[in-house]
Amino acid sequence: MSYKVAALYQFLPLPDFRDLREPLRARCDALGIKGTILLAGEGINGTVAGPSDAIDRLIDELRNGPFFGRRLDNLELKFSGAAAMPFGRMKVRLKKEIVTLGDPATDPNARVGTYVDPAAWNALIEDRETLVIDTRNAFEVEMGTFERAVDPKLTRFSQFRDFVKRELDPAKHRKIAMFCTGGIRCEKASSYLLARGFGEVYHLKGGILKYLELVPKSQSRWKGDCFVFDERVALGHGLSERPSGSSQASETGATCAGETSLRSASAAEDVARG
Repeated sequence: MSYKVAALYQFLPLPDFRDLREPLRARCDALGIKGTILLAGEGINGTVAGPSDAIDRLIDELRNGPFFGRRLDNLELKFSGAAAMPFGRMKVRLKKEIVTLGDPATDPNARVGTYVDPAAWNALIEDRETLVIDTRNAFEVEMGTFERAVDPKLTRFSQFRDFVKRELDPAKHRKIAMFCTGGIRCEKASSYLLARGFGEVYHLKGGILKYLELVPKSQSRWKGDCFVFDERVALGHGLSERPSGSSQASETGATCAGETSLRSASAAEDVARG
């Protein structure tokens, strides 16, 4: 049996996010869906897997059903496949942030950078005036990244703030392009940079996953594999599972859920990270 995997997120005001936890978890259990969904006042972020028809039904209910009342009108989605169920159980967690930057003043619901579609990404990062930044953790970067990308050497996303303060200058770095696995980290990072006076801030719409899905390998500027926070470990062009990913992850000290075991206390946020 094969499974459909959906990575999803949307920044939006969710004042009632605490009320959504139990009904959402119960619905996923009823559909036979497993994975992790994070809910916070700033939005929703998650990765879930299940039979194809069950995932399709859940997505339709998230968009049109009683949970969000058609508020998820800009839900960012990436679909891929898995030969085996990549998650052990279904978790819906309440968080302060759906991706933790640790700066309460950063509000992606108010302002974010310019989205760049995968088809236009190559031209942007080949521009020598563009500073290209990989906003993922260092062990993810070791498995694969884009040509010319700067690695901030992060062990957690909240360290991005220190990297900006230490290495970036709005007067010097006038054009910045950022990317991450599914789009959520670089979207929040773009909001942080704009609030600090950086002028031209771009981020890859749909993240690496959407790029690998849509851009042919012959035209790709991606080198290596893309780490994912589930038991598949890594994906390649066309979102194919990469058997080499497991050995590379072990060499970098990473497991299926990032820095820690899939069953550890912090793994839920790692699994949903985009």
